[in-house]
Amino acid sequence: MSAADYTANPFAPRRRTTREVRVGEVGVGGANPLRVQSMTTTDTLDTDGTALQAERLARAGCEIVRITAPSRKEAENLGSIARELRRRGVDVPLVADIHYTPGAALIAAEHVEKVRINPGNYADKKKFEVREYSDAQYAEEVERAAERFRPLVRRLKELGRALRIGTNHGSLADRVLNRFGDTPLGMVESALEFLDVCEDEGYGDVIFSMKASNTQVAIQAYRLLAARLAERRPGEPGYPLHVGVTEAGDGDDGRIKSAIGIGALLEDGLGDTLRVSLTEDPVEEVPVAAALARRAEALWAARSVAPEDPGAAFCDDPYAHRRRSTRSLGAIGGANPVRVELGLGAAPARPEEAAAALDAALGRAPDLDCEGLCVDVHDLGDPERVAAFRAALTARGRALPIAVRAEPRGGLGRVEGAARLVVAVGALIEDDELASAAGNAKSAALPLEWELRGALAEVPGLVDRVLAASAAVGLDDFAVSVDAEPAVHAVRAAAARLRARGAADVPLVLRHRGHAGDSEPTKLLDTAVALGAPLCDGLGDAVVLDAQSDPARALDLAYRVLQGARRRTTRTEFISCPSCGRTLFDLEETTARIKARTAHLPGVKIAVMGCIVNGPGEMADADFGYVGSGPGTVNLFVGHECVERHVPTAEATDRLVALIRQHGRWVDPVPVEPERA
Repeated sequence: MSAADYTANPFAPRRRTTREVRVGEVGVGGANPLRVQSMTTTDTLDTDGTALQAERLARAGCEIVRITAPSRKEAENLGSIARELRRRGVDVPLVADIHYTPGAALIAAEHVEKVRINPGNYADKKKFEVREYSDAQYAEEVERAAERFRPLVRRLKELGRALRIGTNHGSLADRVLNRFGDTPLGMVESALEFLDVCEDEGYGDVIFSMKASNTQVAIQAYRLLAARLAERRPGEPGYPLHVGVTEAGDGDDGRIKSAIGIGALLEDGLGDTLRVSLTEDPVEEVPVAAALARRAEALWAARSVAPEDPGAAFCDDPYAHRRRSTRSLGAIGGANPVRVELGLGAAPARPEEAAAALDAALGRAPDLDCEGLCVDVHDLGDPERVAAFRAALTARGRALPIAVRAEPRGGLGRVEGAARLVVAVGALIEDDELASAAGNAKSAALPLEWELRGALAEVPGLVDRVLAASAAVGLDDFAVSVDAEPAVHAVRAAAARLRARGAADVPLVLRHRGHAGDSEPTKLLDTAVALGAPLCDGLGDAVVLDAQSDPARALDLAYRVLQGARRRTTRTEFISCPSCGRTLFDLEETTARIKARTAHLPGVKIAVMGCIVNGPGEMADADFGYVGSGPGTVNLFVGHECVERHVPTAEATDRLVALIRQHGRWVDPVPVEPERA
């Protein structure tokens, strides 16, 4: 399958065409706007508390509210919650969240507008057993699961209720796990088994989700599902998709991971409803989801003019992550990790003061390496100012490589000691000027970055021009970056054209400036999507963020995006669920406590999961797990293996630390020196 199988056009944002599914009075898919969802965290047996939280969510802009129903008694109480909401004048549709309990699903269907089931555990008890299934045995297991599911489908059809088939990475049925592995393909196959039952019963009010805490896995699974659904019914509107990244965590990291996964899907037109899963008060999820929805709808409405066919695919395989293989341009590309640089704008008028300010700013992020700077050279005095700035930084112990950006006119790009020359290329720049810039770079043995500036449709042509200019003088040491909107599709167009022209190994630099006047939350989400989406596709050998206002914040954001996209790990990763009525402890407080003890362990993945029902499966990527097992007790995991059961919560954090030590992953934190007066 190619990219064209899951999206209308991988080089221009177009919304996927879907059928409408009604969730009560709210339409999902079709011509409806993106719908924002969240989930209550209260005990479902607490009617007033759950109704109050659902009301708060609705008042904040949540259009569909999900409530867990782990057993029949909670499913029965959904009717009381619904009546209490109507008494309060709140008509938000409700969704029952079901795991393991088909009987609860049948009861819940009487009281709510939609039922969500997880095909990995609706008809199967998760045992993590390893065994071989013959085709006959596998078919028998599929039929057994289908017969357990069929009564719910029939009842939903009778009542006019909707269904979400929601697959989670790590909670696949053992038969699926053994045949397909814990993979996007396994997630899709699991969902399609249940769709077969729905279609066999003539029931089509189905919405799908493919959630994972790993952004790459989530993106790949949704893409593969969209392609497989299109394959089943060519030319027909598809089933709507509910998109999200599960167990994203809290704070900036939770928002960044969510924006990368959800945003990348929306860039391709995949998504009709969304939830941002944060380990915070669920009301905090709503504005983040709404911002991502507004961003996507504006993108779709703009109808950017697509470029001509670049002549090749933008990545090796859109359904599996593989970093694009590139030549080395110094520390960029090749086997080097994705490099982090900061853009400082114009060459500093007061080099000493600028160096002191930058040194102080970077000192606020001591664990993160600024690996390069970029400054703009505009007039004849700038080269001297850049040299003085470099000398002042070196004197302060920050001998950072500095790239200089200049237009090819005027010969201003030749700055002594520059790490590379960045040349802006647009429609108004003549070919002879490009050839001159390429010649200057070659004669000076200076790496060159061609920064393509223009409309999306112009990108392939600009690639052709810089390749011709480079070839004319025999310049091999060059990279390409793109300054065009929409950024994700522009980078894809450049990567595809390079491949089509036999230059697939040219390094790509991902530059992001943001938009003047954007709020900090908007900047964070926009940066996460613009950089994270290409990174998840294996595109990008360096990221350069505008750091004129706050270098420390820009540096921190760059590394958080790299980690969220699974491209470079510089800190502990926490996979924490957003809480629900099944949660057995205060997730926010517990996650904060564990972070305080373990946040200095880069590369270690720790899952903090509220309950034993879903925790062991959904923390599929974690190295260590802290999972609620009962009131006041916790189970501790190494990978999928439970190694300590029913640990009192008062001891659990210390025992988790001991477990990390035992497995050789612990390092003592570096003492923080007090600031000098």
